[in-house]
Amino acid sequence: MSHDASVTVPWSKQLGRQAILMFATILTLYPVLWVLKIAFSEQSGFGSSLVPWPEHPTLANFGRVMGAVDSAGEPVFFRQVWNSTVVSLATTAVGIAVSTTAAYAFSRFDFPGRNTGMRVFLITQMFPGVVMAVPLYILLDELHLLDSMLGLTIVYSTTSVPFCVWMLKGYFDTIPRELEEAAHVDGASQWTIFTRIVLPLARPAIVVTALFGFMTAWNEFILAATFLSDERATTLPVALQRYVDAFATDWGGFAAGAVLVSLPVMLLFFLLQKHLVGGLTAGGVKG
Repeated sequence: MSHDASVTVPWSKQLGRQAILMFATILTLYPVLWVLKIAFSEQSGFGSSLVPWPEHPTLANFGRVMGAVDSAGEPVFFRQVWNSTVVSLATTAVGIAVSTTAAYAFSRFDFPGRNTGMRVFLITQMFPGVVMAVPLYILLDELHLLDSMLGLTIVYSTTSVPFCVWMLKGYFDTIPRELEEAAHVDGASQWTIFTRIVLPLARPAIVVTALFGFMTAWNEFILAATFLSDERATTLPVALQRYVDAFATDWGGFAAGAVLVSLPVMLLFFLLQKHLVGGLTAGGVKG
């Protein structure tokens, strides 16, 4: 005798759940809608209406942000977009290259200081980046890397590696060692096993780690503002600072800049999300 495994939920309970979800969604999106309202509004303030929709939509704020010039009268917005892109991509590449090899070593090899090294990585995550600003500034000054994308890339890479190693090491631990032992019996070298077997299986974790590294470098403000003083060398988050000063705030320009800064990260997240889901699905249906 077969029984229907599905359970019918009363319509009142379904309606209650939907109402809660809708309320949570509105509560989450309301601040974002306000940022969009300010970015597309003519007025520079918040206004008195609680409706997050501009009365007279305009692109003037976006035009001012993208048409911003430095003290010499040269446009700087697209130069700052280029700086952010180069620093973020370089940070991601260096972080992934170092983190994957380090995490694999911590996961597979037994060597003196292995557990201590992982604990040290964990301890470094307990301190905010601003704590390291002064010693990092001194080091970059001694190396003549202030006001350079190379110096900022090195700083971002070193600060993101500990978290990335912890994340990837946990995923490498879940990959069966029998696969590597079988490849080793067939004559594969350790490097071949790592590049041809382990890395493809760890693609979902690598994608998430790469996304984390890119977002961290793209959105970081404090260290970039500390190490970069030349306006043409700054990144986009630092560029938003000029819309806020001690006496007045250009909320329209600030909101428009925030929207422009967020768009690449949102696009990258949705693109990588598809690859992440595909990798997880492929790994879960193996015969």
